[in-house]
Amino acid sequence: MMCLMFALAAVPAANAEEKISASASARQLHDEILVLDTHLDTPANFSRPGWRIADSHAHDADLAQVDLPRMKAGGLDGGFWVIYTGQGPRDPAGNREARDHALERLVVIHKMLAANAADFQLALTADDAERIAAEGKRVVFISMENASPLASDPTLLSAYHRLGLRMLGISHVLNNDFGDSSTDAKGAEWDGLSPKGRELVKEANRLGIVLDASHASDNVFDQVLELSQAPIVLSHTSADAIYDHPRNIDDVRIRKLAAKGGVIHVNAYGGYLIDVPSIPARERALSALSEKYGSESRLSPEQIQSYLQERQAIDRQYPVPRATLDDYMRHLLHILKVAGPEHVGIGADWDGGGGVTGLEDVSALPKITERLRQAGYTDQDIRNIWGGNLLRVLRAVQRPTNGVGSK
Repeated sequence: MMCLMFALAAVPAANAEEKISASASARQLHDEILVLDTHLDTPANFSRPGWRIADSHAHDADLAQVDLPRMKAGGLDGGFWVIYTGQGPRDPAGNREARDHALERLVVIHKMLAANAADFQLALTADDAERIAAEGKRVVFISMENASPLASDPTLLSAYHRLGLRMLGISHVLNNDFGDSSTDAKGAEWDGLSPKGRELVKEANRLGIVLDASHASDNVFDQVLELSQAPIVLSHTSADAIYDHPRNIDDVRIRKLAAKGGVIHVNAYGGYLIDVPSIPARERALSALSEKYGSESRLSPEQIQSYLQERQAIDRQYPVPRATLDDYMRHLLHILKVAGPEHVGIGADWDGGGGVTGLEDVSALPKITERLRQAGYTDQDIRNIWGGNLLRVLRAVQRPTNGVGSK
């Protein structure tokens, strides 16, 4: 999840009522299979004044990329809906603020479920996901991006689990009490996981919560992969071999993840797909804009429009390259060759900065199925990529015979 200053520039969005063009056979396959995304930051929109997931939105009108009409248009059955918390001060007051923020985000997810029970349902297991989709509803798994809400009391993880949490990311863009980030300018603090982080890995295994190493440092990835009794995932990460960025992962680690049964879900955040030059004046203008408007989750429709107008003016004054669907597919196809189609999925970072030209919102997802078909992947490969691999990991994590799993 990114703050407003990193939100996508306004781009034309497809009509949510129209299905994106793809070959008839690719579209038929896409509609038949279970299509899940592992990183939906859309809960940030649930508390917006006047915003409803049942309504049709447009990214160039209100920054939203996921809603029920566009999920239907793009064949998205659901996925992991994120409890995101930006990394704040790591003192008692900051820890309490993070704790309260995450609990509020959890509550709004459950409120959305209650208000839209005919269309959305909470999933706790892989079997739940298949059943919910078969009933024509959208699947809502819950994940946490950045474990900082647990810093004041790691035992809260059990409470989150009882309320539906099934995936846990260790860190975000800064180091925290549990481990190092891949992008903290201060560098490593723990050389991987902290002692509290190691205990958190064990507790997640005990409860049957999938561990997610996206955003974490290479050392954290290595240590989580070694310590976990079950496969782990990268919920939204791209290929270092295609674009060398600390947030991406190298081929050696991709192979290690696959060897232990894990899955990497490929990110569509443009700044991690291509080299976007840093223009100091642009960064200052974006920072000032973000400070002016604050959290997008609190903005009214009128404020969103004012924000977009000012953002577009900055983009015109300081233009930068924008990643495309071709750029995204380069990362996806490379990772498929390295890991194999049994260990790759999709986690595009929707409503958190993800999306590229040609893949602006979830209504465009059939284009990925079409491109995978063109690249020679079989129908079964595509089924695995869109959901099968993720559900396999979830079943492994929750398998009591592994000494782990929910009770």
